[in-house]
Amino acid sequence: MVQKNARTFVTHEFPAVYDRSSRVLLLGSIPSPKSREVGFYYGHPQNRFWKVLAQVLGETVPETIPQKKAILKKHHVALWDVLESCTIVGASDTSIEDVVPNKIGELVKRSKVSRIFCTGATAHKLYQKYCAKDVGIDAERLPSTSPANCAVSLEKLVEAYRVVSSAK
Repeated sequence: MVQKNARTFVTHEFPAVYDRSSRVLLLGSIPSPKSREVGFYYGHPQNRFWKVLAQVLGETVPETIPQKKAILKKHHVALWDVLESCTIVGASDTSIEDVVPNKIGELVKRSKVSRIFCTGATAHKLYQKYCAKDVGIDAERLPSTSPANCAVSLEKLVEAYRVVSSAK
């Protein structure tokens, strides 16, 4: 049994979602325990990512992984995380250590990505520290859609994420 506050080594278990026509890249830090459990990005039921993205893109909130992938592809949005692996306590981004970044530059070269947005302060900090120089694109920071960021309303998240639809 894993202790609740134990530091755990985590490896990213599912691939980036993108294709050659992706123009915008959204980056989180590393999948949460719930996302790893369900096998896809932003899997916690209280995370507002899919609700926000659906509103911004004028879509119905997707419920299945194939629906989520279809919306991303339709709107030329790529989705990945900054980290390939790290040690972390639960879903606490502030506890991240022992960082190994993903090869984001390779994804950018295999697509038309010209804008990168990080979905929270930690993802942005990690991108700037470990990836920005190699990738050659400055990332813009968006507020986290995590339930831990409940101080930011759904309306404010939607307003902030509107840049995603204008960037594609």
